[in-house]
Amino acid sequence: MNLRHWMLPIALVMALSACGGDAATDEHGHAEGGEAGTEHTEEAAKGAHGGRLLEQDGYAVELAIAEDGTPPKYQAWLYKGDDALPATAGKVEVRLKRLGNIAENHTLAPQADGSLLASSIVGEPHSFDVEVLAQVEGKPLRWAYESYEGRTTIARTMADQSGIKVAAASPGIIADEHEVQGLLTPVEGRSAKVTARFPGPIKRLTVNVGDRVRAGQVLAVIESNLSLSNYTITSPLTGVVVARDAYVGAVAGEGMVLYDVADLTRLWVDLHIFGADAQHIQPGGRVQVTRMSDGATLDTVIDRILPGTATASQSTVARATIANADGQWRPGSAVKARITVDQQPTTLVVPLAALQKFRDWDVVFIRVGNTYEIRPLTLGKRDAAQVEVLEGLKAGDQVVVEQSYLVKADIEKSGASHDH
Repeated sequence: MNLRHWMLPIALVMALSACGGDAATDEHGHAEGGEAGTEHTEEAAKGAHGGRLLEQDGYAVELAIAEDGTPPKYQAWLYKGDDALPATAGKVEVRLKRLGNIAENHTLAPQADGSLLASSIVGEPHSFDVEVLAQVEGKPLRWAYESYEGRTTIARTMADQSGIKVAAASPGIIADEHEVQGLLTPVEGRSAKVTARFPGPIKRLTVNVGDRVRAGQVLAVIESNLSLSNYTITSPLTGVVVARDAYVGAVAGEGMVLYDVADLTRLWVDLHIFGADAQHIQPGGRVQVTRMSDGATLDTVIDRILPGTATASQSTVARATIANADGQWRPGSAVKARITVDQQPTTLVVPLAALQKFRDWDVVFIRVGNTYEIRPLTLGKRDAAQVEVLEGLKAGDQVVVEQSYLVKADIEKSGASHDH
């Protein structure tokens, strides 16, 4: 899909934070300001400390997010006209409304340095509707503005056409897995060498390599030198002819091998395990085997660990059995496999395909209505398909699990991924 082609029709509802040039920013690169009714493109005034200067009726509050040596917290300074006021001259409360109508309040208290500072942390992302309530020298003041980052809006029909899919974040299982390589071999006892019973010229051969045969089916006719009469050779089992060592007109000796026939509906997978990994592999362990030719997979379990080591590779061999009714798995082929050693239930997982990099974060995108927004994550254990989420999501969050890179590209195209 051409990204430009699908994105151009999207009507974005994007209110950007001013962390790239349109408004003042805090130390973390987030916008701090925008009086009620202020257009997003209007440059916001800055205060002496680099924060957003909110002015009303001769009073002002300078608001920023302090992060120097501390987790992100709201910090404010009070002014009357051009004069700074002591922190005890007023009070400030910041009310946030995050995506999904989630309310969050931060009450600022006077500090010894003359500022007011909240004790509560402003979690990432710093993307919300902001209401600032202040009282300075008894004068009630209020401002409201939008401060969005990592957010975009995509119409549902466009998202569906682009293949963007979401799924609820939920508990899951993380597997402790080991990736190994292996070789397909016929199962012992399920193959046979078809031989001549009496010496004599070969009169007829009825099958070739690759032919399927039934138990009791005639494979060859030989004239016996002893009786000068013909006798037949039949297949001892149902299977596939894997080798033919005879031709019409040749003289077969007693016990000469004419054919190799094997039942290939089941095969062994001999998996080669090296070093300390062998200590963790036990019979009964789950295995996913992948055919290298086309990526097809099937699941099985380890039957046994063979004694000793493979001579050539000095590896421990773990043997599993696979079904091969369609005959697409061929003896002698190399395969790769993933052995599951342990499975650990986790409170919350997301698919690896949902993860993207945003600034220096690992993120996913959640959807509320038609709005998509980043969620920085703290990650735990992972396996080949999913990863444990320690912080950043809650159960039930609608996470983009397919085409997440399109959402990221739309946010970046819209200018909402400024340096953090």
